[in-house]
Amino acid sequence: MVVTRQVSVPPKLGARLGAPVLVVAAATALCAGIWFGDPTTPNGPLPICPTKALLGIDCPGCGSMRMLYSLMHGDVLAAARFNALGLVAVVLLIWAYLAWTYGRVVGRRVRGWQHNRWAAMVTLALVTVWFVIRNLPFAPFNALFV
Repeated sequence: MVVTRQVSVPPKLGARLGAPVLVVAAATALCAGIWFGDPTTPNGPLPICPTKALLGIDCPGCGSMRMLYSLMHGDVLAAARFNALGLVAVVLLIWAYLAWTYGRVVGRRVRGWQHNRWAAMVTLALVTVWFVIRNLPFAPFNALFV
């Protein structure tokens, strides 16, 4: 009887980086659309938030396109003004992307913040609190309207 041992060969670096490159390409296309669409222009080509259009309230994502536009133009304060939670989310998403890409480069899984047991509940709580706070009709919260 011959015993054979199956050995898995890790894929080459180019194959491991295919998905991260696609994510960068998609993010670049999205950012280009926002850059050229200029969401800060009233009645521009980019649509307004459906929640704001239908219900007249700011959803947790309202102002995200303007936040990204301001961020791409280097205006971090305006980005925070348009959607502060979205700005924090961008930082966390970049962190998660870099951890994922590093794991693909070295050929092993890297545990990012989003894999923690508490991540989903904390995210849900923050989004819910942001949704309520930015729609309160009195100072200082009415400054969060976009």
